[in-house]
Amino acid sequence: MIAISYPKERIVSRGNLITAGRMNGRYIFKTIKHFTFMKKLSLLLAALCMAAISYAQTPTPTPDTAKRWKIHGENTFLISQSSYKNWSAGGVNAFAGNLIFNYDFNYKKDVWSWDNKVILGYGLSKQQDAGWRKNDDRIILNSLLGRQASKYWLYTFYMNFQSQFTKGYDYNTTPKTLISNFLAPAYLTFGPGFAYKRSDNFRVNISPAAARIIIVQNDSLSHVGAFGVTPDHKSLFQFGASLDAYYKVNLVQNISLENILKLYSDYLHKPGDIYTDYTINLFMKVNKFVTVNAGAQLIYDGKTRIPNGDGTSKIALQVKQIFGAGLTYKF
Repeated sequence: MIAISYPKERIVSRGNLITAGRMNGRYIFKTIKHFTFMKKLSLLLAALCMAAISYAQTPTPTPDTAKRWKIHGENTFLISQSSYKNWSAGGVNAFAGNLIFNYDFNYKKDVWSWDNKVILGYGLSKQQDAGWRKNDDRIILNSLLGRQASKYWLYTFYMNFQSQFTKGYDYNTTPKTLISNFLAPAYLTFGPGFAYKRSDNFRVNISPAAARIIIVQNDSLSHVGAFGVTPDHKSLFQFGASLDAYYKVNLVQNISLENILKLYSDYLHKPGDIYTDYTINLFMKVNKFVTVNAGAQLIYDGKTRIPNGDGTSKIALQVKQIFGAGLTYKF
């Protein structure tokens, strides 16, 4: 009799086969379940990555800073002329031309505002046998920084600068006498305060603690103490209160009236002697480019003496008038 032996590991009972089959089924089920979970997780992560990439590529909206600025202005060229020949009532031939640049640069963001105004004017006139003489010469810079306190009131810091471009003469003397020049005089006023601003066309600023510096850079004028400076000194410091007001109104269609008022009282010397500068301008629009302008400026300055032409001088009201028709370009 021949005996046959088998390896023990190959001897598998029926019960073991059933047990192994159940274990393999559970393993396969768990594997399939795990694979399904990983697939869902991968899809979720892919979706999140795509969303992140898409958000990163989407440009972040930035505020349009240009809309915070309101810039507008007027460039005006005025002409006036008169001519006479065999005119029984008499008259003097005359011609005048004036250039005026009037710009506004206004900024507004939240509770802050910054209003800037630039006025540059220069004009020449020629009369028969008198030659060319200037009839307008001004540099005016205004700046008002404000923080909203209520609907129409602001806390402010104010600055104003005024001067001229070229020399001015007294033609009543022979030879003519120099009476002004660039930065002779110049006036710089600044200080904190508060303002009532109804609109860009109506505002009043009051500064109860304003510094004012009178500058006379010309040696001959500062030597004689012109414009109130101490002789041989080129500047004078003042401390006082200032008021600056602006109001522009449309009277009727195509006709507007502009008013500018500046007042200053020096606490340190004669507070009741108030510097006054008032300008009124009338603008009449004929069409898009042609306008008729009339203006007057009145100045009272107790520190400025006006030559009489005979070697003496006086304090007097200064008056300037301009009238003419011309071309105006607005933007």
